[in-house]
Amino acid sequence: MSRRPRSCTLSNFPMFMDLPRVVECRQMMRILLWTLFLILITPLAVMAAEESPRELKDVGIDPVLGTQAPLNLPVVNESGQTVPLSTFFDGHHPVALIFAYYECPMLCGLVLNAARESLQRADWLPGDQYRIVTISIDPKEGAELARDKKKAIVGAATSAKFRDAAGSGWQFLVGKDGSERRLADALGFKYKWEPEEKQWAHGAALFVLSPTGRLSRVLFGLDFPPRDLKLALLEAGEGKIGTIAEKLLLFCYHYDPKGNKYAILATRLVSLGGALTVAALLLAWAVWFCRRHRKGIACPALP
Repeated sequence: MSRRPRSCTLSNFPMFMDLPRVVECRQMMRILLWTLFLILITPLAVMAAEESPRELKDVGIDPVLGTQAPLNLPVVNESGQTVPLSTFFDGHHPVALIFAYYECPMLCGLVLNAARESLQRADWLPGDQYRIVTISIDPKEGAELARDKKKAIVGAATSAKFRDAAGSGWQFLVGKDGSERRLADALGFKYKWEPEEKQWAHGAALFVLSPTGRLSRVLFGLDFPPRDLKLALLEAGEGKIGTIAEKLLLFCYHYDPKGNKYAILATRLVSLGGALTVAALLLAWAVWFCRRHRKGIACPALP
């Protein structure tokens, strides 16, 4: 009995029986993928189109390490005397420099207090191993405000030794004929006056300069760990300050710009450990040799 041949249509093949459903699923997948794409790309587009606040334009800290500070600039000290900035760079002591203004309602006080607390916790005193210089970025501020701010900041120190040393080792200055702006520009400290807020918009940092006025390191923010600040001063001191142990400590650390701190460098630590091991072995051999020599025992000749 012969069978009637089946008509050759797409519906006779299983792979095409659900073709409309497959097409519908693919369309749905396209819609879902495009929806997902839009969900992901929209925040990025908004962030890209979003401008930084107007108040922060032309404000920031962009230092170039190694820059020579213009030490011939005239500044006014707490007593009202006009002196060159070089007065505070003697070629022996590194200088911690802070840009601020004395009528600042908040940020400047936080930076100055943080520097004072950090330096107090170190076992160095201003004037002995380093100097501190604070200069106002406000050209309208005078020596009287500088003197009052010094009395408030230094007077709040809990360490009597630090307080006494800071009397001469921490200077509060104001600019002369725009010298504060020229110094800030040279070191990469950008700031501007906001008339609506009636404040100076600026960043927060502590600049560490060598005894000759070269920019060595910048510590950003409102937290200056004593160890990092001490290491920065050691580094800027160009080998002229610190004990041998402190200089060895600096050898084991390097500055991490991403973390804005000094981190221990394993390779240097291993090198130092190896050098100490070799030194110990040589010392032990010398002691052994001396003892045998005293007993009159000659060392065997080497082939």
